[in-house]
Amino acid sequence: MIQEWRPSVGAWPEPDGVHFRVWAPEAEAVELVIEGGPEPVPMRKSRDGVFAATVARARPGTRYKYRIDGRGPFPDPASRFQPDGVHGPSEVIDPAAFAWTDAGWKGPDPDALVIYELHVGTFTQAGTFAAATEALPALADLGVTAVELMPLADFPGERGWGYDGVSLYAPARCYGRPDDLRRFVDAAHRLGLAVLVDAVYNHLGPDGNYLSCFSPYYFSTTHQTDWGTGPNFDGDHSTQVEDFFVENALHWVHEYHVDGFRLDATHAMMDEGERHVLDLLTDRVHEAGDHYGRRTLVIAEDERNLTTLVRPRGAGGFGMDGV
Repeated sequence: MIQEWRPSVGAWPEPDGVHFRVWAPEAEAVELVIEGGPEPVPMRKSRDGVFAATVARARPGTRYKYRIDGRGPFPDPASRFQPDGVHGPSEVIDPAAFAWTDAGWKGPDPDALVIYELHVGTFTQAGTFAAATEALPALADLGVTAVELMPLADFPGERGWGYDGVSLYAPARCYGRPDDLRRFVDAAHRLGLAVLVDAVYNHLGPDGNYLSCFSPYYFSTTHQTDWGTGPNFDGDHSTQVEDFFVENALHWVHEYHVDGFRLDATHAMMDEGERHVLDLLTDRVHEAGDHYGRRTLVIAEDERNLTTLVRPRGAGGFGMDGV
């Protein structure tokens, strides 16, 4: 299942080594700095502003950063894991190495959702993915049908609610490693439990947020949220920014088999472009589920009481599954 997925940014293993891609449209030169390696590796720039390199000596577990026009080095904006925290090096992760057992899982029944909101750090005494996995049978016995994991994107420090996440593709290392999260999802599916992720796409936290080091276009010049400047979903180069956030949602579906999302404060995802990012994201998440023959859900947290959110796309809505 996972083998069909090929991301457009980040680092992932290929037969000839590890492929690295990062978007830095205004940069003249980007170098890949491999921890413990020899000289930095120059990356090739394409017309769309993406720098790429394939490194034969790199492998899962390799740690790396990027140097931008001599500045940095900085962690990968699409890092799959930050073992030493959000300021440290990124680690190459191979999602295809995990042995899934949920091939028969068809996703949640939206008419039978009983959602348990779960904060990994407080759900058990240990506060880890592994400990939470051991406690899943009690939720199934309780009558829960879906577990909603509060934000997973890595954040500064060891404890927090997760709403100041900055490494959007990297599960918080204080909860465990990426495969620990995969074991949690796999075990949940064996018990008949869906797994939803609380995703924050309306802002990033201030500490460890390196996106602007790679591109000045990640954040809006016109839209402010209650938590700071919002992402650029409708200005210059906003197509690439939308792709970054939408692909983040897709990576949770493909690389972790999650069943959908509770999108945080969608009223603060401001987009005056031709197609709203919520419409695009919902459509792509549903497509990903359809491709694998399982149901994926997109649920908004939104205070506007807009029927547009849940109205079918054919009737001018975004086709979301709930609010």
